[in-house]
Amino acid sequence: MMKSISGVLGMLLAAATLSAWAQGAVPVVQSQPQSQTQDIGPDALAKKVTDEVIAVLRADKDIQAGNTKKLLDVIEAKILPHFNFARMTRLAVGAAWRQASPAQQQSLTTEFRTLLVNTYTTAFSQYRDQVIEYRPFKMAPGDTDVVVRSLIKQKTGADAIDINYNMEKSDSGWKVYDVVIAGVSLVQNYRSSFASEIQKSGVDGLIATLAAKNKSLAQQVSRK
Repeated sequence: MMKSISGVLGMLLAAATLSAWAQGAVPVVQSQPQSQTQDIGPDALAKKVTDEVIAVLRADKDIQAGNTKKLLDVIEAKILPHFNFARMTRLAVGAAWRQASPAQQQSLTTEFRTLLVNTYTTAFSQYRDQVIEYRPFKMAPGDTDVVVRSLIKQKTGADAIDINYNMEKSDSGWKVYDVVIAGVSLVQNYRSSFASEIQKSGVDGLIATLAAKNKSLAQQVSRK
C-alpha cells in the first residue's frame, strides 16, 4: 500500500498543487512571512501557493532540465510550510501514536515528512500542464476546520479527478492535514500500511521501514 499511495501522489497530488493559476510573474523562491499568510483564507491560500509554484516551474529552465536541488528548494519554501506534518503523522499512525515515546514520535514525524517531500519531488518532474479548478468555497465565521475542494482536468482526455484538502486554522495560518484523492484519504491509506508494519515489527520497525523507503526515493531523485 505504501508503494501504491506514493504512485498516486506522484501523479495526482502534484497536479493538485500545480494548477493553471499562474499570472506570468516569476516569484523568488522564498517562504512567505508568517504575517502575510496568517490572515489569508484557506481557499485563497491554496490558490496563492499554486500560483507561485507553477510560475516558478514554468520559468525555471534548470528545474525543467531536472535540477532536483532547485526543485527541493521550491518545495521547502512554497509548499511544506502549509502542511501540519505532526498532525498528519499522528493521524496516520493511529492508536500506536499514544504508545510511542516522544523520541519515536519525532522520528516518525521526520521520516513521514521526508517521505512526502521525496514523493513531491518525483511528482513535480511529471508535471505536464494539468489544469485545476477550485470549487466554490463557503465557510462560516469562526470555522477552524474546512475542506477546500478542487478538480483536476487531465489534458490526456482522462476523467477529471477530485482532490480535496482538509485544512485547520492554526496560530500561523491555515494548514493542510489530509488530502483526499478521488475519495481516498492520504492519511487513511497510510494508516493501513503503518498499522500492518507496527503489528509486524513495532514502532521502531515502522521507523526503519520509512527510513529505508526514504533512502530509496532519495536515490531515485538524485539520479534524475
